[in-house]
Amino acid sequence: MAEKIYSTDAYERSMAAAVVDRDETDRRLLLDRTVFYPGGGGQPHDVGSLWVGDDRLEVSRVTADRAGVWHWVDGSLPAAGTAVRGELDWERRYTLMRTHTAMHALCGVVWERYQSPVTGGNMTPGEGRLDFDLPDWDAAHKFPMEEELNTHLAKALEVTVGFLPREEADADPSLIRTKVSLLPPELTEVRVIDIVGLDRQADGGTHVHRTDEVGAVEIVKVESKGKGFRRIRLALAE
Repeated sequence: MAEKIYSTDAYERSMAAAVVDRDETDRRLLLDRTVFYPGGGGQPHDVGSLWVGDDRLEVSRVTADRAGVWHWVDGSLPAAGTAVRGELDWERRYTLMRTHTAMHALCGVVWERYQSPVTGGNMTPGEGRLDFDLPDWDAAHKFPMEEELNTHLAKALEVTVGFLPREEADADPSLIRTKVSLLPPELTEVRVIDIVGLDRQADGGTHVHRTDEVGAVEIVKVESKGKGFRRIRLALAE
Protein backbone atom coordinates (compact mmCIF):
# COMPACT_ATOMS: atom_id res chain seq x y z
CA MET A 1 0.00 0.00 0.00
CA ALA A 2 1.11 3.56 -0.69
CA GLU A 3 2.40 5.78 2.10
CA LYS A 4 -0.41 8.29 2.60
CA ILE A 5 1.56 11.30 3.75
CA TYR A 6 -1.57 13.49 3.83
CA SER A 7 -3.04 11.25 6.53
CA THR A 8 -0.32 11.99 9.09
CA ASP A 9 1.10 15.35 7.95
CA ALA A 10 -1.42 17.61 6.21
CA TYR A 11 1.16 20.41 5.97
CA GLU A 12 3.54 18.45 3.75
CA ARG A 13 3.03 19.93 0.30
CA SER A 14 5.58 18.04 -1.81
CA MET A 15 7.10 14.59 -2.02
CA ALA A 16 9.57 12.38 -3.84
CA ALA A 17 7.98 9.12 -5.01
CA ALA A 18 8.23 6.31 -7.51
CA VAL A 19 5.72 5.03 -10.05
CA VAL A 20 4.32 1.65 -9.00
CA ASP A 21 1.86 1.14 -11.85
CA ARG A 22 0.14 3.02 -14.65
CA ASP A 23 -3.16 2.82 -16.48
CA GLU A 24 -2.76 3.94 -20.08
CA THR A 25 -6.50 3.92 -20.77
CA ASP A 26 -7.45 6.22 -17.91
CA ARG A 27 -4.17 8.20 -17.99
CA ARG A 28 -3.37 7.67 -14.32
CA LEU A 29 -0.39 6.73 -12.16
CA LEU A 30 -0.11 4.71 -8.95
CA LEU A 31 2.69 5.98 -6.70
CA ASP A 32 4.42 4.41 -3.70
CA ARG A 33 3.83 7.54 -1.55
CA THR A 34 1.86 10.74 -1.93
CA VAL A 35 0.80 14.02 -0.37
CA PHE A 36 -2.27 14.19 -2.63
CA TYR A 37 -5.56 13.63 -0.79
CA PRO A 38 -7.87 11.44 -2.93
CA GLY A 39 -11.12 12.96 -1.71
CA GLY A 40 -13.78 11.62 0.62
CA GLY A 41 -16.09 12.66 3.44
CA GLY A 42 -17.20 15.69 1.45
CA GLN A 43 -13.66 17.02 0.95
CA PRO A 44 -12.58 17.28 -2.72
CA HIS A 45 -9.41 15.65 -4.01
CA ASP A 46 -6.21 17.65 -4.32
CA VAL A 47 -4.73 18.96 -7.56
CA GLY A 48 -1.18 19.97 -8.41
CA SER A 49 1.77 18.71 -10.44
CA LEU A 50 4.06 15.74 -10.84
CA TRP A 51 7.55 16.28 -12.24
CA VAL A 52 9.59 13.70 -14.13
CA GLY A 53 12.91 15.45 -14.38
CA ASP A 54 12.06 18.78 -16.00
CA ASP A 55 8.78 17.52 -17.47
CA ARG A 56 5.64 18.67 -15.66
CA LEU A 57 2.47 16.56 -15.55
CA GLU A 58 -0.67 18.30 -14.30
CA VAL A 59 -2.59 16.28 -11.68
CA SER A 60 -6.27 16.93 -12.36
CA ARG A 61 -7.85 14.14 -10.33
CA VAL A 62 -6.89 11.82 -7.46
CA THR A 63 -8.73 8.67 -6.38
CA ALA A 64 -8.04 5.75 -4.06
CA ASP A 65 -8.84 2.06 -4.21
CA ARG A 66 -7.43 -1.09 -2.64
CA ALA A 67 -4.35 -0.83 -4.84
CA GLY A 68 -3.48 2.62 -3.49
CA VAL A 69 -3.78 6.26 -4.57
CA TRP A 70 -4.12 7.02 -8.29
CA HIS A 71 -3.07 10.32 -9.87
CA TRP A 72 -4.77 11.31 -13.14
CA VAL A 73 -2.32 13.27 -15.29
CA ASP A 74 -1.81 14.81 -18.70
CA GLY A 75 1.17 14.08 -20.94
CA SER A 76 3.20 10.89 -21.39
CA LEU A 77 2.94 8.37 -18.58
CA PRO A 78 6.30 7.38 -17.07
CA ALA A 79 7.11 3.68 -16.67
CA ALA A 80 6.92 1.76 -13.40
CA GLY A 81 9.97 2.46 -11.28
CA THR A 82 10.39 6.04 -12.54
CA ALA A 83 11.24 8.61 -9.89
CA VAL A 84 8.81 11.57 -9.71
CA ARG A 85 8.40 14.70 -7.63
CA GLY A 86 4.97 15.92 -6.58
CA GLU A 87 3.73 19.35 -5.55
CA LEU A 88 0.27 20.32 -4.33
CA ASP A 89 -1.70 23.39 -5.25
CA TRP A 90 -1.03 24.49 -1.68
CA GLU A 91 -3.26 27.56 -1.54
CA ARG A 92 -6.27 25.43 -2.52
CA ARG A 93 -5.35 22.62 -0.10
CA TYR A 94 -4.79 24.94 2.84
CA THR A 95 -8.12 26.67 2.24
CA LEU A 96 -9.79 23.25 2.22
CA MET A 97 -8.03 22.38 5.49
CA ARG A 98 -9.38 25.55 7.11
CA THR A 99 -12.85 24.88 5.71
CA HIS A 100 -12.87 21.27 6.89
CA THR A 101 -11.81 22.20 10.42
CA ALA A 102 -14.52 24.89 10.52
CA MET A 103 -17.10 22.24 9.59
CA HIS A 104 -15.94 19.94 12.38
CA ALA A 105 -16.14 22.84 14.82
CA LEU A 106 -19.72 23.46 13.66
CA CYS A 107 -20.46 19.78 14.29
CA GLY A 108 -19.18 20.26 17.83
CA VAL A 109 -21.36 23.30 18.45
CA VAL A 110 -24.47 21.60 17.07
CA TRP A 111 -23.76 18.46 19.09
CA GLU A 112 -23.35 20.44 22.30
CA ARG A 113 -26.66 22.24 21.73
CA TYR A 114 -28.83 19.55 20.14
CA GLN A 115 -27.00 16.17 20.11
CA SER A 116 -27.99 16.01 16.45
CA PRO A 117 -26.06 13.85 13.95
CA VAL A 118 -24.91 14.96 10.52
CA THR A 119 -27.03 13.63 7.66
CA GLY A 120 -24.91 15.00 4.79
CA GLY A 121 -22.21 17.46 3.88
CA ASN A 122 -19.96 18.85 1.20
CA MET A 123 -17.31 21.54 0.75
CA THR A 124 -15.40 23.62 -1.75
CA PRO A 125 -12.40 25.82 -0.90
CA GLY A 126 -13.72 28.41 1.55
CA GLU A 127 -17.32 27.20 1.70
CA GLY A 128 -19.14 24.20 3.15
CA ARG A 129 -22.53 22.88 4.09
CA LEU A 130 -23.69 20.38 6.69
CA ASP A 131 -27.13 18.83 7.02
CA PHE A 132 -28.55 18.06 10.46
CA ASP A 133 -31.71 16.62 11.94
CA LEU A 134 -32.90 19.72 13.87
CA PRO A 135 -36.67 19.53 14.41
CA ASP A 136 -36.56 22.27 17.10
CA TRP A 137 -34.63 24.78 15.01
CA ASP A 138 -35.68 28.42 15.13
CA ALA A 139 -34.38 31.15 12.82
CA ALA A 140 -33.32 33.15 15.87
CA HIS A 141 -30.70 30.47 16.65
CA LYS A 142 -28.53 31.36 13.65
CA PHE A 143 -26.59 34.32 15.04
CA PRO A 144 -25.97 32.89 18.55
CA MET A 145 -24.67 29.71 16.87
CA GLU A 146 -22.35 31.74 14.62
CA GLU A 147 -21.06 33.68 17.63
CA GLU A 148 -20.44 30.49 19.60
CA LEU A 149 -18.67 28.88 16.64
CA ASN A 150 -16.33 31.86 16.22
CA THR A 151 -15.64 31.98 19.95
CA HIS A 152 -14.43 28.36 19.84
CA LEU A 153 -12.33 28.96 16.72
CA ALA A 154 -10.63 31.98 18.30
CA LYS A 155 -9.53 29.89 21.31
CA ALA A 156 -6.76 28.26 19.22
CA LEU A 157 -7.93 24.78 20.20
CA GLU A 158 -5.44 22.07 19.25
CA VAL A 159 -6.47 19.76 16.42
CA THR A 160 -4.89 16.33 16.76
CA VAL A 161 -4.73 13.23 14.56
CA GLY A 162 -4.87 9.75 16.07
CA PHE A 163 -5.50 6.16 15.01
CA LEU A 164 -7.55 3.49 16.75
CA PRO A 165 -7.96 -0.24 16.08
CA ARG A 166 -11.31 -0.86 14.44
CA GLU A 167 -12.62 -2.84 17.43
CA GLU A 168 -11.85 0.04 19.78
CA ALA A 169 -13.42 2.58 17.47
CA ASP A 170 -16.57 0.49 17.06
CA ALA A 171 -16.91 0.39 20.85
CA ASP A 172 -17.09 4.21 20.97
CA PRO A 173 -20.26 5.33 19.14
CA SER A 174 -19.47 9.00 19.85
CA LEU A 175 -16.79 8.87 17.13
CA ILE A 176 -19.49 8.60 14.47
CA ARG A 177 -21.23 11.96 14.10
CA THR A 178 -23.06 10.98 10.93
CA LYS A 179 -26.53 9.45 11.18
CA VAL A 180 -25.24 6.34 9.38
CA SER A 181 -21.67 5.09 9.83
CA LEU A 182 -19.63 5.63 6.66
CA LEU A 183 -16.68 3.49 7.76
CA PRO A 184 -15.95 0.78 5.17
CA PRO A 185 -16.35 -2.73 6.60
CA GLU A 186 -12.83 -3.70 5.52
CA LEU A 187 -11.22 -0.83 7.46
CA THR A 188 -9.02 -2.18 10.26
CA GLU A 189 -7.71 1.13 11.66
CA VAL A 190 -9.78 4.27 12.17
CA ARG A 191 -8.31 7.76 11.89
CA VAL A 192 -9.68 10.17 14.50
CA ILE A 193 -9.63 13.98 14.36
CA ASP A 194 -9.94 15.66 17.75
CA ILE A 195 -10.60 19.39 18.12
CA VAL A 196 -9.64 19.15 21.76
CA GLY A 197 -12.55 20.03 24.01
CA LEU A 198 -15.03 20.57 21.18
CA ASP A 199 -15.35 17.76 18.62
CA ARG A 200 -13.84 14.29 18.24
CA GLN A 201 -14.83 12.03 15.37
CA ALA A 202 -13.65 9.51 12.80
CA ASP A 203 -12.47 11.33 9.69
CA GLY A 204 -10.05 10.83 6.81
CA GLY A 205 -9.60 14.41 5.59
CA THR A 206 -7.01 17.14 6.13
CA HIS A 207 -7.12 19.77 8.89
CA VAL A 208 -5.19 22.67 10.36
CA HIS A 209 -3.20 22.32 13.58
CA ARG A 210 -5.18 24.89 15.59
CA THR A 211 -8.62 26.41 15.24
CA ASP A 212 -7.35 30.00 15.09
CA GLU A 213 -5.83 29.16 11.69
CA VAL A 214 -9.40 28.91 10.38
CA GLY A 215 -10.08 32.58 11.03
CA ALA A 216 -13.60 33.98 11.33
CA VAL A 217 -16.52 32.05 9.85
CA GLU A 218 -19.93 33.23 8.72
CA ILE A 219 -23.07 31.08 8.78
CA VAL A 220 -24.35 32.25 5.43
CA LYS A 221 -27.73 30.54 5.40
CA VAL A 222 -29.81 27.92 7.17
CA GLU A 223 -32.21 26.15 4.82
CA SER A 224 -35.14 23.90 5.62
CA LYS A 225 -34.88 20.53 3.87
CA GLY A 226 -38.22 19.25 5.21
CA LYS A 227 -39.26 17.06 8.17
CA GLY A 228 -37.02 18.88 10.65
CA PHE A 229 -33.85 18.67 8.56
CA ARG A 230 -31.73 21.82 8.25
CA ARG A 231 -28.86 22.63 5.88
CA ILE A 232 -26.33 25.01 7.43
CA ARG A 233 -24.05 26.79 4.97
CA LEU A 234 -20.85 28.41 6.21
CA ALA A 235 -18.04 30.38 4.60
CA LEU A 236 -14.60 31.54 5.66
CA ALA A 237 -14.64 35.28 6.22
CA GLU A 238 -11.31 35.73 4.41
